[in-house]
Amino acid sequence: MFQSTVRTYTANTMSRQTGRNTDIKKVSGELFSLTYGALVAQILKDYENVEEVNRQLEKMGYNIGVRIVEDYLSRTNTTKCTDFRETSEKLQQAMKMYLNVSPQVTSWSPANDEFSLVFETNPVGEFVELPENCSNLKYANILSGVVRGALEMVHLEVATSFIQDNLQGDNVTELRVKFLKKIEDTVPPGDD
Repeated sequence: MFQSTVRTYTANTMSRQTGRNTDIKKVSGELFSLTYGALVAQILKDYENVEEVNRQLEKMGYNIGVRIVEDYLSRTNTTKCTDFRETSEKLQQAMKMYLNVSPQVTSWSPANDEFSLVFETNPVGEFVELPENCSNLKYANILSGVVRGALEMVHLEVATSFIQDNLQGDNVTELRVKFLKKIEDTVPPGDD
């Protein structure tokens, strides 16, 4: 059923000319994209259900976000954000730091509780072509989970979803982030 899952193209990365100066960040990004493509293909093979694959990618991203926020905070010496706009700027900075992409922060809601991260290209979909039987696949859903997990660790509950995706024929990839509530610190019973 999913024999022609996600095809990744390695011709450009494997046929590099020797002696040519290569940008290490670009090579690392390409390697990440290819490795991620293999991961998505394996998950498709394991689950054979696109909606379940979407859930698994988001869950994996969430677990990464929960852990990566500590690294981000220690590297940047960031203080607590004062509002959701500042949070969006920190997300933009983190995307640049970890994925070497700079999404635009756009489409703020009137209440300033929702915005979009707009990528010119899908940051993990550089060498990807989705087969027709995967038209509902949210290929970059891992990023949705990373954002949700990272923000939860700094006490912000958000909902994230992809509105547009280059891999689905859109001009850009757009990740929508909506503030739901501030998570209050709780002390476990008996630890007062």
